[in-house]
Amino acid sequence: MYAIVEIAGQQFKVEKDKKLFVHRLDAAEGDSVDFDQVLLVDNDGKVEVGTPVLEGAKVTVKVLEHLKGDKVLVFKKKRRKGYKKLNGHRQQFTKVQIENIVG
Repeated sequence: MYAIVEIAGQQFKVEKDKKLFVHRLDAAEGDSVDFDQVLLVDNDGKVEVGTPVLEGAKVTVKVLEHLKGDKVLVFKKKRRKGYKKLNGHRQQFTKVQIENIVG
């Protein structure tokens, strides 16, 4: 059984006991969070597609930890002008584990 669910503005294919990295969620480590924006559920070949979401379907996840991604460097340069700019960014992520899919 798997489902397509929208978490923090992105769509993920989730299965039970699968671990994901999603954008930072406002939940403490160890908390359980429910997401009801389920777009599709496949239960052993029986596919249900929402318009746009399925009524009564939800995905329960457990927050494992909050962490930062790798540093991404953005370097801008214009040749012969003396213009150089270096900018760095580390994205905030939350590692979650799928506990239950109801659909």
